[in-house]
Order: sequence, then structure tokens, then C-alpha cells
Amino acid sequence: QVQLEESGGGLVQAGGSLRLSCVVSGSGFSINTMSWYRQAPGMQRERVAVIAGENITNYARPVKDRFTISRDSAKNTVHLQMNRLKAEDTAVYYCNTNVRHWPVGGDGDYWGQGILVTVSS
Repeated sequence: QVQLEESGGGLVQAGGSLRLSCVVSGSGFSINTMSWYRQAPGMQRERVAVIAGENITNYARPVKDRFTISRDSAKNTVHLQMNRLKAEDTAVYYCNTNVRHWPVGGDGDYWGQGILVTVSS
């Protein structure tokens, strides 16, 4: 069983910063990738950032140069540092991990429950 728990959301003024964290717990798996997605009201869920290994990252164009994803493998934790926040960053943010199960094999995607980030203009 793979479980994800997010923390760090809340209300911030435009131009401010927030740091989201996600802890992955459970056993019988190894992590392939960790990602952050977001879903604004009335919009589709979109991937914001992904990290593979320790430092292979990719960002969505709207957040590039403002957001930074990082990973602490020893703690199975991923962070999303969000700087220079804008009103359009307001959304529910979801942590996602893709894992390889062992010994049975096969990959799987798991999601956190989501955490609200509200940026006031």
C-alpha cells in the first residue's frame, strides 16, 4: 500500500511564497517519479512539475523559473517551492508518485488527497 500526505498549503498574497511537501509511505515499492499537479476550479488537472531520480526535473511553462521541485529520497519526500505566486496559481495541488512494486512487479500511480493554495491579488 502506498500513501501520500501533503502539507504546506494555505493563503498567500500575490508575490509571496509557499512550500508544499508530500511524504510517501508504505512498503514494497520503489519510486520512479514524483510530481505535483494542480486543478483550478472549472479546469482540468495539469502537471506542474516532475522529478525523476534526484535531480531530473521538468516544469510546466507557466511556473518555470518560479517553482522548484526537489526530493529527499531518504525521507521519501518531495517539495514544491513556489515563489512569486500569482492569482492564477490558485488551485488544489496534488502530489503524485509513480512506483515500481516488488516483488510482484508492475508500476502504479498514486495520489494525495490534495491541498488548497489560494493566492490573493
